[in-house]
Amino acid sequence: MAIACALVACASPVPTDPASAAPSAVSASASQSGYRYGDFDIGDGRLLRVECYGDASPTILLESGDEAGSSQWGAVMADLPDVSRTCSYDRAGVGLSSEATGCRGLADLTGDLERLLEVADIGGPYVLVATSGGGFIAAEFAREHADEIAGIVFLDVPGLTDPPPSLPPDLVERLACDHALNIEHREYLGVEREAWDARAEIGDIPVTIVSNDYGPDAVGEEASNVEAQQGWMVLSPRATQVIVTSGHNVPYEEPELVLDEVRAVVEAARQP
Repeated sequence: MAIACALVACASPVPTDPASAAPSAVSASASQSGYRYGDFDIGDGRLLRVECYGDASPTILLESGDEAGSSQWGAVMADLPDVSRTCSYDRAGVGLSSEATGCRGLADLTGDLERLLEVADIGGPYVLVATSGGGFIAAEFAREHADEIAGIVFLDVPGLTDPPPSLPPDLVERLACDHALNIEHREYLGVEREAWDARAEIGDIPVTIVSNDYGPDAVGEEASNVEAQQGWMVLSPRATQVIVTSGHNVPYEEPELVLDEVRAVVEAARQP
């Protein structure tokens, strides 16, 4: 996928867990501290891998980028539980979760997350932290569960243009849900457009939009990246935008900034 990501978000260059290590049985663990680790059956024998650490509220819920799993958060996962309880998971087809089947739309993706939170007993309120294409899933989940959302941090989640730009035929083919390289079987274009068009105010909550500025020599979608992402500011009257210049994969390139911004949102969410 193109690095521009203004219509289609990029996959993380950080490798996910080996596909050969896919789950073969449910092996969920829990303790009084809120620890969760294992493979949870969300229905029809489909298993999603989740890991949670820490016990303070709210729950920081991490949503990885396209075709990336929990390993994308490796640079921050050790420190985030000191901020508040932190959970990451592998979507279907990614990392250590079961394979994805069929063509998957936005309702399928948010539905999997809803069922996982229920069966793994991961309660809110939630601070959603999403990067790249994961932001579209997080935005729709937040819209559907606004009363459970305490804050949001978006890490270079693309903003879409209207009308959308014409895409090269080979990219359109690559994004098809039945393409061999589409491991999530996701209807990428439909998912992103549906989530973008449905975006709405979640509430008077802390929201931070971290956007990458590709510099004065950027062209096309990269040149308008910062402005386009201002479309996510509608999520809250308290939304702010933070500009970085290090690249699209913010969790990998800017781990200290991610920790600072998540900490600030969590602290603001805890204020009465």
